[in-house]
Amino acid sequence: MRSTGRRTRAPHCVRRRTWALLATAGVAAGLLAPVAVSAANRAGSGSAAAPSAPAPEPSGSECRTSVAGSRVVAYCHNPYPTTDLVQLHTECARWWDVDADAKPVAVRPGATVKLQDRCWKEVDSAWVSHHPG
Repeated sequence: MRSTGRRTRAPHCVRRRTWALLATAGVAAGLLAPVAVSAANRAGSGSAAAPSAPAPEPSGSECRTSVAGSRVVAYCHNPYPTTDLVQLHTECARWWDVDADAKPVAVRPGATVKLQDRCWKEVDSAWVSHHPG
């Protein structure tokens, strides 16, 4: 039988080379994608940019809560130019003792208010909630 002089490649060599080319292309695309996105952002920023959202104004009262026995007292001071609605919440330690939510009080700018509540026996926890007005 006569040889034509051509060598045939084994199929596994072709598959290995194909996978190597695909892997190289994937790595190159992964490295170039951030550069392309950055260039697109720079090109788009020269035109009219969207206005940024305004920063929210600070608001809310600073409250200090103290518990002495069965009584809870909270002092809330509002240093901001907007009114803050504060409410004292008291959770009593005994299962039969009624938990309480005090009536909300408006704290005007620059003002300080005193909130009080009590349990029949011990206080488990107390906190103040804020509702900026």
